[in-house]
Amino acid sequence: MEAASLIDDDSAPGRRGSGSAGPPAPPPGARAKRVGGGLFSSPLNVVLTLLVAWLLLMIVPALVEWGLVRATFVASSAQECREAGGACWAFIAEKHRLILFGLYPYDEQWRPLLASALLIGAVVASCLRRFWNRWLALVWVVALTATGILMWGGVLGLQYVENTLWGGLPLTLILATFGMGLAFPLGVLLALGRRSRLPAIKALCVVYIELIRGVPLISLLFMSSVMLPLFLPEGMSIDKLLRAQIAIILFAAAYLAELVRGGLQAIPRGQYEGADSIGLGYWQQMRLIILPQALKTIIAPLVSMFILVFKDTSLVVIIGIFDLTQSAKASLADAAWPGFSVEAYLFIAAIYFVFCFAMSRYSQSLEKRLRTDRER
Repeated sequence: MEAASLIDDDSAPGRRGSGSAGPPAPPPGARAKRVGGGLFSSPLNVVLTLLVAWLLLMIVPALVEWGLVRATFVASSAQECREAGGACWAFIAEKHRLILFGLYPYDEQWRPLLASALLIGAVVASCLRRFWNRWLALVWVVALTATGILMWGGVLGLQYVENTLWGGLPLTLILATFGMGLAFPLGVLLALGRRSRLPAIKALCVVYIELIRGVPLISLLFMSSVMLPLFLPEGMSIDKLLRAQIAIILFAAAYLAELVRGGLQAIPRGQYEGADSIGLGYWQQMRLIILPQALKTIIAPLVSMFILVFKDTSLVVIIGIFDLTQSAKASLADAAWPGFSVEAYLFIAAIYFVFCFAMSRYSQSLEKRLRTDRER
């Protein structure tokens, strides 16, 4: 029997007994009635609701006509798109490889495509409960190793590609994956350090967290790109991509530390006392009892933080890294296809939306699953 199950009894604060029924299900139509009541609950809400409805009636048909009815999906030149008068999705068909893969050699772009698929596959496997076992770590080791081999090359007959040529979606996924993956354990350690009884460790963690949280990520990226090289010994340099990755990790870890600390504060004192009573050491208590419960309470803000980190990877453009947004900007420089910035940015906005929406939906399903498990 796991140690956590010894503490999770019916007498713990906020727990229901195993025989207690969950909250009654709302009657059919209750949610629709509640939403409708909010939209028309006062004269001001009625006016605002009607105004928004009128704006939607004006805007949505025009967008549908521009984006679908009069849109051009296949064209050999920009002039054909302009004659149609709608969206030029043929521009995306023409430039999608530049947007998705940046400056990566054209004939080798199957490699970043496969690397992206491996990273996404590893993330999906991590989200499925059937893969929550010791083999998951091996999956990540294989995925990350294969990603490095595919992106850099130089072995197994693959052409070597410098990371200055990386760009587009694979680079965004690499920055986000490593950023979230390495910031999480660092954030947990910082949260535990801030709650430590050792004054020196607590002070260091407090100073780090408050200092990083008081500085925007764009400033950290700028300092890592411009100021850090000034303090390095002569002849020594750190790769620009690595500097940006470290800045993202340090930034995300400070915010994750505060989220984890909030989850730790929500754990009743009885859980700590119960862990002490069965003779567990500090790290055993944290690993088996305290942290699992704390992390369950912060699933929603934790996923929100992951979404924020994923979106903030676009800030690396200020230090000259060719991310997804910079790739879209580069696609607009072609004189043969000028003036289609709306289509380009809508395309990358759709990519960001798909990833962020998937993370949000997974957060909701995980919260529901854990809530159901607690009620059993």
